[in-house]
Amino acid sequence: MSRSHLIVRLAGVFLLAATFLSTTHASELRTANEPIDGQYIVVLKDSSARLVNESAASRLPTVASVASSMARTHGAELRGSFSHVVRGFVVQADDKALEQLLLDERVAYVEEDGIISINATQNNATWGLDRVDQRDLPLSGSYTYNTTASNVHTYIIDTGVLGSHNEFSGRMGNGYTAINDGRGTTDCNGHGTHVAGTVAGSTYGVAKSATVHPVRVLGCNGSGTNSGVIAGMDWVAANRSLPAVANMSLGGGASTTTDNAVANMRSAGVTVVVAAGNDNQDACNSSPARSSAAITVGSTTSTDSRSSFSNWGTCVDVFAPGSSITSAWYTSNSATNTISGTSMASPHVAGIAALYLAENPGASPTTVENAIYSSASQNKISSVGSGSPNLLAYSLFDGGDGGDGGDGGSGGELSNGVPESNLSGAQGSETAFFIEVPSGASNLEISISGGSGDADLYVRYGAEPTTSTYDCRPYRNGNNESCSFDTPAGGTWHIMLRGWSSYSGVTLVASFDEPDDGGGGGAPCSGCDQYSGSLSGSSDSDVQPNGTYYYAGSGTHNGWLVGPGNADFDLELYRWSGWRWTRVAQSASASSEEQISYSGNAGYYYWRVLSYSGSGSYDLWLDTP
Repeated sequence: MSRSHLIVRLAGVFLLAATFLSTTHASELRTANEPIDGQYIVVLKDSSARLVNESAASRLPTVASVASSMARTHGAELRGSFSHVVRGFVVQADDKALEQLLLDERVAYVEEDGIISINATQNNATWGLDRVDQRDLPLSGSYTYNTTASNVHTYIIDTGVLGSHNEFSGRMGNGYTAINDGRGTTDCNGHGTHVAGTVAGSTYGVAKSATVHPVRVLGCNGSGTNSGVIAGMDWVAANRSLPAVANMSLGGGASTTTDNAVANMRSAGVTVVVAAGNDNQDACNSSPARSSAAITVGSTTSTDSRSSFSNWGTCVDVFAPGSSITSAWYTSNSATNTISGTSMASPHVAGIAALYLAENPGASPTTVENAIYSSASQNKISSVGSGSPNLLAYSLFDGGDGGDGGDGGSGGELSNGVPESNLSGAQGSETAFFIEVPSGASNLEISISGGSGDADLYVRYGAEPTTSTYDCRPYRNGNNESCSFDTPAGGTWHIMLRGWSSYSGVTLVASFDEPDDGGGGGAPCSGCDQYSGSLSGSSDSDVQPNGTYYYAGSGTHNGWLVGPGNADFDLELYRWSGWRWTRVAQSASASSEEQISYSGNAGYYYWRVLSYSGSGSYDLWLDTP
């Protein structure tokens, strides 16, 4: 499809759509450097669908249900949807279907799906581990470490891993593949196995006992798609075991959707480390290297100069050994290979992050990042490149700079009513916890008490709190602080303890009343889409789905409305006649329970919920052709 052809087609659609609804506008089509013909990532507005970790109380439909409905309505082939890191889905679409997707008001933007690939080149000799445990050259010939990080989970988002390799014996965790070639998570390229070996190999690894989770998003040729990489991140966010580090030694053209997925994976508590890229250019030109939610790593040589291929610039956060790195290989259970690239630098830092998390398992990604930056060796690298920080990754942390500290401060998930005791931390430290609250629970209370010093409590629903973004921050001196929520949303509640000054001996507890068993009825239909809203009084009305119209083929439109028992809400269905909207069906009983079943030709439709009398919330279920 040529750009000029698309522009001509869209111009005609704009004129038609302008007569539909005055608010109609086309969403932006974002291009990829290496697009996959006819394949698109459709990103929805926040008001159009909810992610799995967002409260069902919002009454928005899930991304999966919206994706299925939109693909069917607009004649696109649904290839997959995301539920944790991106509010969107992947389709194969022709010009007509693409036009309709761009005109759908639930869509924030559409992005061409693009090619993404590994960041490695061939070369030759081992020295990287030797470098990261010392401040200065010459190399000492040894690697010193204080922990093997056996309690940390590492997610290798790459070409897969040869799980039977001797480097990973007994330490392979569950995994995921986005590549449909029947190989599962097994590496048929070598890159992912090499990266995993540097992160967590028993011989070549920084964190020698960490669990390795293969997330295969690149094929045997070392390339894949943005949507496949996003699917891998979506799986990590949904299935991560904390403490966790994800390494992404891959890259492609700039992609807003990929960057957003990185940020949301990080919000799930996963520290993200990515390669800067191998084009000797500004790392801000590519994704995920440009993501501010990741630790972006450039490459150095054994003489502490920036590798000639390494990207540079303000999007690079730290450098690590990347030229001539020896690690595990995929050709046998004992094979090794020596290769170069920022792909080899990134896993050194991912391994260092795992070491930090081993000693500080409750540390938030922010804390891990700050610890790595503050402990890095300064001004050791020559020719760092314009805008790059002169920071070389260091693995020993000099006694825990930037750490959370803590005897017994395990961090991680809390259980209902079970206290975490004897927590401690340094001034400025940030320790993350979370608790899963079921839908329908009540009286959530999160509190800290006891001990000495001054810890501050931050609470946020659905994402990690920061010092500027939170749902509750009591602002009390000392360690007696509490946050209460009478009707908490179901899902993940995140908690941060931050040291206003150093503190110790603090107890943290989160508790809630379990929801009652049983309860209200379900949907009146199977496989239909649910929408919700509220009306303020007589004559108020809403347009559904989500304030816009939809296109449907010939068939039956079914709608079920349930509103307040003390009000009278009605339901109407409208169809575009070619020059105006015409009401084609109405249900207007004396109650707020209405049902419409209308058989119609292909065309544009919308539903209207209106109040004849009374106010309150309603639910609407739709089953359309």
